[in-house]
Amino acid sequence: MRHFGGAESADRPAPGTRAGRKGLKTDALGMFSSVAMGLASTGPAYSLTATLGVIVAGVGLQAPIVTMLAFIPMLLVAYAFRELNASNADCGTTFTWATRAFGPRVGWMGGWGLIVADTVVMANLAAIAAAYGFQLVGLDGLAENRLWTTVAGIVWIAVLTAICYVGIEFSATVQRWLLCLEVVMLLLFAVAALVRVYTDPPSTAIRVSASWFNPFEVPSARALTSGILAGVFIYWGWDTAFSVNEETIDSTRIPGRAAVTSTLLLLVMYGLVSTSAQAFAGVGTSGIGLGNTSNADDVFSGLGEAVFGSGNTGLFLSRLLILMVLSSALASAETTILPLARTVFSMAVHKALPSRLARVHRRFLTPTWGTVGMGAASIALFVLLASYSHNILADSIDSVGLAIAFQYGVTGFACLWYHRKVLTRSTRDLVFKGVLPGLGGLMMASLFLYAAFAVYANPEYGTTAVDLPLIGRTGGVTVLGLGALLIGLLLMPVVTRGHGVALRLQRSLLPRRLPRHAAVDSASRYLPADSGSGVGGDWYDVIPLSGTRVGLVVGDVLGHGMRAAATMGRLRTGVRVLARLDLSPDELLSRLADLVEQTVHEDGAGRGPAHLRPHADAALGVSCLYAVYDPVSGKCSLARAGELVLLVVQAHTGVVDRPELPIGPPLGIDGLPYQSMELDLAPGSLLALFTAGLLQAADDRDAGLAQLSRVLADGRASLEALCDGAVTTLLPGAVDVDATLLLVRTRLLDRNRFAEWAVVSDPAAVATIRAAVGKQLGDWGLDDLAFTTELIVSELVTNAIRYVGGPIQVRLIRDRTLICEVSDTGHTSPNLRHAASDEEGGRGLFIIAQMTHHWGTRYTRAGKTIWTEQELQQSSGL
Repeated sequence: MRHFGGAESADRPAPGTRAGRKGLKTDALGMFSSVAMGLASTGPAYSLTATLGVIVAGVGLQAPIVTMLAFIPMLLVAYAFRELNASNADCGTTFTWATRAFGPRVGWMGGWGLIVADTVVMANLAAIAAAYGFQLVGLDGLAENRLWTTVAGIVWIAVLTAICYVGIEFSATVQRWLLCLEVVMLLLFAVAALVRVYTDPPSTAIRVSASWFNPFEVPSARALTSGILAGVFIYWGWDTAFSVNEETIDSTRIPGRAAVTSTLLLLVMYGLVSTSAQAFAGVGTSGIGLGNTSNADDVFSGLGEAVFGSGNTGLFLSRLLILMVLSSALASAETTILPLARTVFSMAVHKALPSRLARVHRRFLTPTWGTVGMGAASIALFVLLASYSHNILADSIDSVGLAIAFQYGVTGFACLWYHRKVLTRSTRDLVFKGVLPGLGGLMMASLFLYAAFAVYANPEYGTTAVDLPLIGRTGGVTVLGLGALLIGLLLMPVVTRGHGVALRLQRSLLPRRLPRHAAVDSASRYLPADSGSGVGGDWYDVIPLSGTRVGLVVGDVLGHGMRAAATMGRLRTGVRVLARLDLSPDELLSRLADLVEQTVHEDGAGRGPAHLRPHADAALGVSCLYAVYDPVSGKCSLARAGELVLLVVQAHTGVVDRPELPIGPPLGIDGLPYQSMELDLAPGSLLALFTAGLLQAADDRDAGLAQLSRVLADGRASLEALCDGAVTTLLPGAVDVDATLLLVRTRLLDRNRFAEWAVVSDPAAVATIRAAVGKQLGDWGLDDLAFTTELIVSELVTNAIRYVGGPIQVRLIRDRTLICEVSDTGHTSPNLRHAASDEEGGRGLFIIAQMTHHWGTRYTRAGKTIWTEQELQQSSGL
């Protein structure tokens, strides 16, 4: 793409929507980098310094066990992330997975929860980094100045955004160095504190006791819930390993291993540090005590010099401790930008957000506007919150716990619901795809509801309270947390409206149920795309035709959204109308192609030559496979436009054939004329007609066809079971483009349900055929239809002898209607008209039309067939 002055744009749209095909840099991260990402994103030092005091204030000496109990729901949710990532390694994580499981509305809210949490926490990380940066260089006065901390916070966000912008590998390298410094200092602090407790204890020291690890010693359920929710916050961030999954080696397995490893390492680290800090500082409300509210949001500032001493070495280590918190905040901020940018990027790729956010930098292979835009949004929110008061900023951090619990709860339930059909396959599937994720989702949902409406809603909790109409005075944490989620709820109808309307239109234009037919048994599946407006123009149909024949059709319209769905509706209607004319498959496609071309030119009429280029969702380039099966002869004639494939499964052997169909251009595209081919099908043969979307998850088309063939080879299974098996096998993950599958199992019409006669071209033969028809109807118990049927046969055979001559064939078929067919070698169709009063002829066909339910003409290679249908139920009333 060229812009002003012919310069090439630095970014480009994401080339695809599937995992690994969005244009991000692949195979950039290994196991160690993924673990480092997960650990760094939690910001262990920053998380502990910001929340350990809050936990102690709520639960007292049981702070260590509470921080460890918070690990349980995190581990359960980590298994949900792992299992969902194994089936679809999409950087949109919760948004993509919840969309697959519950639809675009729940998917949007899951993605919005992550956006809220990441954006709000960025504001706090910027404030922490700014304050500790000033403290590191001895400018403690500036660390207390709101203006200067705001300016410094903006600079830090801008720098970290730039690091994330220039490439995932550079970001990972920075993360590894920052994390190493952080972990070393945390371990050094924990060991030094415990050594001091047992060798040179300060007045505040308390020796470690087993009661610290007894959760039943917590004063109340409210205190326990508040503490665990704060503990959830300190574990939050390990899922960054999943947000960069598309840039990771072995993207379906490495992120899951890295996430579980990260949470286990955090459990050990938090248990050790919280225990040592509490043993050294105690839980007193003054001095360095962890219960001192003045130190609640920054417990390490006062502990550094107390643990390491005031000598030169102690001061140096105290500075390193400050540097540790600074590096932790910076590392956490950087790895907050990464998942935030990639979630927004994935949502834009799937059309849940503006498409500009789905652009990828050509050189760095990172989300361009997703990274820059989210950095700018974080700066804007940071300035907004900081400009009001420090109290609002503090309460906004507590409200992040609600967004985290909401997002993780949605992910846990999404894993359970998405895998519900395979839970009985094995014990492992039941435990890791069902029980553990379900428990994790339930625990997160319980924490969310209890914290939002029982703990945080208390106006005494936190530093702010709001008077709400009809509700009264409510805690600011609940107002901020639920208010942020409510904004997403209000935006949801706007975002998902296009998908919902297009999907309803698409569903209304497809068959509600496939008709029962004497020629075939049939079953179908239609899977709309998961993306925000990804509903496309796939369609399928089973069309009853004359002579108990049946038309089978599958089509695929290019593009997505309302236009594609409307185009599909026009084409499906066109196919049904043309099919009722009894056209051969090649002729039907030719006329349908004319219809497509005419529609495109009509859409461009009056716009001038410059506007004749078709829209991306126009009907040009449509693929369509049309087949006609005759249960009397067992023959199937078919033709295709585009590259759709037909699979035929032999009835008794289960062998899967792939007939080489004549090549035909997509509808509306110039090319070779369409050709029909004919297949002889044994009764019980299975035909599979499908669109290319069914094979989208396979490595290539041949691999997808091989998978589908293995599923269909089980000829004893029902059609519904085969459809389910094909969808489960071929589309285990996201559906980025529509997928359609139509399965039909053929039948041959029973020999006692039809009769055929060859008639010589002699007027004397008319009486003979009338008598034969009357006798056959008597054998079928249809004597009450004998008179009208004999009259019909007499009139049609007489016309054939008089105007055509040559071989004549008469066929009676007893189906839901009584069908009478007269075939001859002529190619001229009779016309129904009103004869004038002085005309001797021209009344026979008019009489036939009045006596039958339907009638028509179809052409064959040998001539034509005139057919009529009479309702059988009429006979019971005669």
